[in-house]
Amino acid sequence: MHTAQTKAALRKPPRESDAYLHRLGERVRMLRNQRGMSRKVLARQAKVSERYIAQLESGLGNCSIVLLRRIARAIGLPVTQLVHDGSDPPLDLVLISQFLERLSPAELAEARRLLDDRFRAAGADDPARRRRIALIGLRGGGKSTLGTLLANHLGIPFVELNREIERRAGASLGEIFDMFGQESFRRAEREALDDVLNRHEAFVLATSGSIVTEPGTLDMLLASCFTVWVKAEPQEHMKRVMAQGDMRPMANSARAMDDLISILKSREPLYARAEATITTTGKTPDQNLGELLRVIAPPARSKEPAPAG
Repeated sequence: MHTAQTKAALRKPPRESDAYLHRLGERVRMLRNQRGMSRKVLARQAKVSERYIAQLESGLGNCSIVLLRRIARAIGLPVTQLVHDGSDPPLDLVLISQFLERLSPAELAEARRLLDDRFRAAGADDPARRRRIALIGLRGGGKSTLGTLLANHLGIPFVELNREIERRAGASLGEIFDMFGQESFRRAEREALDDVLNRHEAFVLATSGSIVTEPGTLDMLLASCFTVWVKAEPQEHMKRVMAQGDMRPMANSARAMDDLISILKSREPLYARAEATITTTGKTPDQNLGELLRVIAPPARSKEPAPAG
């Protein structure tokens, strides 16, 4: 391709981006009309030009996140709701989201527990669910070693989700990322998890360290499996990852340990949503297996007192 053609191709936005900008413009116009705001009023409150609002609503505005944030605030909704792609969420979901955003962290945790009790209580103690055991945690915690031991002990399949993704795609994880990117990998991960759930009534599953960062996939995992966070001290994570000969995602970093600690810290609240936690540092594989067997055992049911008389 000639240089001029290359530059022209780079200047021309992809059709997908064109379509998104038109949807964004329509959403801004709809929300503005809902609130009875003229373009002039919205422009004044958002501190942008009226001409810019007109361009945005016509699908021609490719604005910065700072300007979008101003527009969202002027309209009176979170910027995430303004820029999200896809159909508009149901009104009840919007109202619930806005209500939850006003809660303190402690109140939010209590609200989640109440929702779990109301909508998941029926499956929480399901014996079949406890035969689907998912190990989560940062790479190097011992998920594969421990998962293999547990599966052999219970006589059920051991599944590594990353290998399932590769099998279904016919490509390595690296190739999937390089060719299709993060979004496609996350979609493939969720589809692979759904496939495992459909094919096996019982299994031990070792997940990727980052599976918890995709809310929909994490929700599916928590609802369908008994989840255990397999954790270790940062130094132990690093030692095991190095022994495997792979420094992802710390490759080419002079601050590998700092990066690992930062990743672990950012994911801890997500890993902590698991129903049980075991720490593998300083223990033998057999010791870790014994602890895991204890945490996955169903709680003992109290016996009902015999009726009087």
